[in-house]
Amino acid sequence: MSRDLVIGIDSSTSATKAIAWDQQGRAVAEGRASIAMSNPQPGWFEQDAGEWWSSTVTALKQITAKVDAARIAAIGISNQRETFGVFTADGTPLRPGTVWLDERARAQQKRFGAKFGADRLHEISGKPLDITPCLFRMLWLREVEPTVMARGERMAEVHGYLTFKLTGQWATSLASADPMGVIDMKARTWSKEILAAAGVDVAMMPRLVAPGDQSGEVTAAAAAATGLKPGTPVIAGGGDGQCAGTGAGVSADHPGRAYVNLGTALVSGSYGRNYAHHRAFRTEIAVADEGYIYETCMRSGTFMVEWLTREVLRTEPGKQKDLIAALEAEAAASPIGANGVVMVPYWQGCMTPFWDSAARGVIAGLSGSTRRGDIYRALLEGLVLEQAICTMDVEKATGTSIDHFVAIGGGAASDLWVQILADATGRAVQRSETVEASSLGAAIAAAKGAGWTKTIAQSTEAMAGRPTRTFEPDAKRQARYAELRAIYADLWPKMAEWNTRLVDFADGERA
Repeated sequence: MSRDLVIGIDSSTSATKAIAWDQQGRAVAEGRASIAMSNPQPGWFEQDAGEWWSSTVTALKQITAKVDAARIAAIGISNQRETFGVFTADGTPLRPGTVWLDERARAQQKRFGAKFGADRLHEISGKPLDITPCLFRMLWLREVEPTVMARGERMAEVHGYLTFKLTGQWATSLASADPMGVIDMKARTWSKEILAAAGVDVAMMPRLVAPGDQSGEVTAAAAAATGLKPGTPVIAGGGDGQCAGTGAGVSADHPGRAYVNLGTALVSGSYGRNYAHHRAFRTEIAVADEGYIYETCMRSGTFMVEWLTREVLRTEPGKQKDLIAALEAEAAASPIGANGVVMVPYWQGCMTPFWDSAARGVIAGLSGSTRRGDIYRALLEGLVLEQAICTMDVEKATGTSIDHFVAIGGGAASDLWVQILADATGRAVQRSETVEASSLGAAIAAAKGAGWTKTIAQSTEAMAGRPTRTFEPDAKRQARYAELRAIYADLWPKMAEWNTRLVDFADGERA
């Protein structure tokens, strides 16, 4: 039987999706299983690392129940970034994994930045000093839970753990490891300098594999659990952001293109052949034959939509979709500027452009006339205005031009949100035919690893998602958003110091 399919595993923050793709990038079969997340203390976000694997098993079994496993040529992995765990050598988790949303290590972040040097850390890792990389939670574990670190024999992000469970080998993609903040981006290897300063033995870290190269083969035990064939190649993919860029066709072959992932976080990236670092973006290794992704990131995206409907509007279980549909209609009826309401979307701190881990969200301009549709529109506009500012900063820092976006992720299904993105940024936005770009990007890497093509570039051109609709900016609305952006851009710099005092006050109460 012809091996005419590859599987892209996408282990995201809320679920693991496994999709079988053909050689034209068409989805043939899909499996999905949810992953629970706990919030045991303010600022703490954790998951049972065992669920990363059990959800993958469930998703893969759903696929192998639909298609003959003999058709699977290879498997690629995409994963939520900056989420990691500590394990014994046989893969037993020693504590819950900490999720990229976690903020418990702010004190460690500040101390390490001051001692090691924030500029030096940025130069090596491509990451400005920020709470998100795993590095600072490694320090937290060493200080607060030293017995876990003492017992730990392996430390891995989701990609490394899934590779171990599938192949029996502790290995991970270079493009999944680099968001951890402990990779030397020029040398493309673990940074001994950073790990030594953090007190972490490099021997704990998985073997690094270039995107598109083989990490191992499916073991008999993994095959029995998933329905896959023993010996199926497992190919290094990358972090979900970089995989999404590949799935959206962001590459050297498409200058001027950037992706915007309207997912749990709002992430955008453009391709660069050479390594560069700047506070306007964080630098990630591309899921490509070479090169990097210059990425902007907001830790709030659809996370904020879910928060608003759950915590403020108190939607009943099972009725969230109906409520969001109603909010979309009400927001569409609200004018640009949401009747004077502005929302700064720093619910989980701010990455680009301010790199302020203590930043918190703001809703300004409320009045007795404010309606929930205004608040929802202000939420969408706040996210998009941030993106507009960040995109201009990237262009200025890199000397390149971004002339259009490819929208992916669950939020890309919203006509309102995508049109606001086009109007506020002044750039055309193409909606990708697949919202599952991260899985597709992993599958594109798997296609190269399976030998379907000689390069990832070739498999990208053959399989990457095509646009189904293009949203063009309207000149009048664009001018109106330019006025609003100028007002919006002044708000946070004026509030930042006051915000820090408030956060310190709240931290003191919890101490």
